[in-house]
Amino acid sequence: MRSFHTATAGLTCMFALAVTGCSAGSDDTADAAPPTLQPTASADDSPSESTSTTTSYAPYVSATEASDNDSAGSPTAYNLAFVISDGSDCTPKWNGTTALSDSATKSRIAQLTQDGATVRVSFGGASGKELAASCDSASELAAAYGKALDAAGAGQADFDIEGDELTDSDSVDLRSEAIALLQKERSDLEVSFTLPVMPSGLDDDSLALLESANEHDVQVSTVNIMTMNYGESYDGDMGDYALTSAKAAHTQLKKLFGTSDAGAWKGMALTSMLGVNDVDGETFALDDAAQVREFAEEKGVGWVSMWATFRDQECGDDSSADDALTNCSGVDQEEGAFAEAFSG
Repeated sequence: MRSFHTATAGLTCMFALAVTGCSAGSDDTADAAPPTLQPTASADDSPSESTSTTTSYAPYVSATEASDNDSAGSPTAYNLAFVISDGSDCTPKWNGTTALSDSATKSRIAQLTQDGATVRVSFGGASGKELAASCDSASELAAAYGKALDAAGAGQADFDIEGDELTDSDSVDLRSEAIALLQKERSDLEVSFTLPVMPSGLDDDSLALLESANEHDVQVSTVNIMTMNYGESYDGDMGDYALTSAKAAHTQLKKLFGTSDAGAWKGMALTSMLGVNDVDGETFALDDAAQVREFAEEKGVGWVSMWATFRDQECGDDSSADDALTNCSGVDQEEGAFAEAFSG
């Protein structure tokens, strides 16, 4: 997603947050728990309803700058974008520029969570330098991730891996090792991976990343697919493409995890780029958002999201094309209309 800078047996365990006896190294012994997908419960689920099919709404927001549309649709969680390296070493900063200890950012996070919503720290994004490409060891990287989570008061971590970072096998493995270390220290840490997708499904690099996570015993709650940026040849209906992509990814995840239809859907999230995109001809309309929401509820998808709350407004008359990619949607709409469509 745009930043603020302008099938192995072991895979059946990968999503499980708390499956006794189930790990990447598990064999089919009698005392091993059966493969079970246990994605994150929705914020409005009670502990006894962890398998509820309720689809949450969890938009991406700026970690440092408030938007009037942040609370539209009453999100149950916010994805705080993004924590990356400061560009010189293994120092985590908001957007690579703002210190984790920044008082204004802390106040912003407190405002977002005052009505009960949680925050998920999103590491990576489309621009800047992801921490796994900057840190020298898994322990150093785990510590950097932990500092960001502590600064936000978060128990949820999202890793938005795309572009060159997705094809760098060394940083992929280092990240997996670091997340596994972090989860040993924080047994309740919920991890999601945000990955690019096509109407044909997840590509080989994304699948390799998930395999790496599994090999290192990372427990993943959700695979969040970015239903966007398909390329100029995909000039049809964006809502239809989103559903086609989700169905293809669902087939892959079901096979990889050996889980049920419902379990694979609950372990998936869908994130759309609202309005216009930087791919010619790709415009995700309000009707598309409503279509995705209806589909997600029907299938029991874990959560839906969008990039991003600060774009959920109509552009002014004097706005440029660049504005429509950074701070407005580029389509006719009321403020917060996409949030309302995605939240149902």
